Amino acid sequence: MHSGVRPRKSAHRAGRRPIDPPLPLDDITRVVPIESKIRPPSDSQRLPLFLSFNQRRVVVVGGGNVAAAKLPTLLSAGAVVTLIAPKVVPSALMPGVTVHRRHFRGDDLDGAWFVVAAATPSVNARVARAAARRRLFVNAVDNPENASAFFAGIVRRGDFTLALSSGGRSPALVRLLREAIEDLLPKELDTWLNMARVERQQWLRNQTPINNRVPILAAAIGRLYPIE
Repeated sequence: MHSGVRPRKSAHRAGRRPIDPPLPLDDITRVVPIESKIRPPSDSQRLPLFLSFNQRRVVVVGGGNVAAAKLPTLLSAGAVVTLIAPKVVPSALMPGVTVHRRHFRGDDLDGAWFVVAAATPSVNARVARAAARRRLFVNAVDNPENASAFFAGIVRRGDFTLALSSGGRSPALVRLLREAIEDLLPKELDTWLNMARVERQQWLRNQTPINNRVPILAAAIGRLYPIE
């Protein structure tokens, strides 16, 4: 007995393209364009962060004086630095830096943890696109529109480190403020830090409430300067 319900034709028989199954989340992430409608963050949306580069590969694109100036900072952080540029100034040829005298290729970033773009704006833009596809942060020197990370002005006293940033808007102002802050900080800051370590151990043992810790530390530091 015929039910009256006509059998459904397959998409192949009807000549139509079958509907693709939903993509897994990883595949959806890959097909969305990296540059799609991502608005540049405001300064307040940037996260100040200290990173460990020890024994991690960092790629520097550019061979001029600006690129050379970044190398000591990276090397002092323990980074394994590769520099790529068709022309390289003598000051960039230093121990610990592997130099490739050629133009940048996207696959130069494979296996890197961080990228410094210190070339022309057009090359920096290419580097930034290649870095974004690999989900790498890139510092584009004097080219903030192509940067997703910014070097800070650093003040160091022993283990104390203070970082300042203008979001790439004015490195000169950062340098000026850094010098002013260096003059303002107490010379015995390392003593303060050692005292803070001792106090912290006591707080943890005594389970001192967080809100009480700063006044306790301030009082301990004040005792270093008795009023005569």
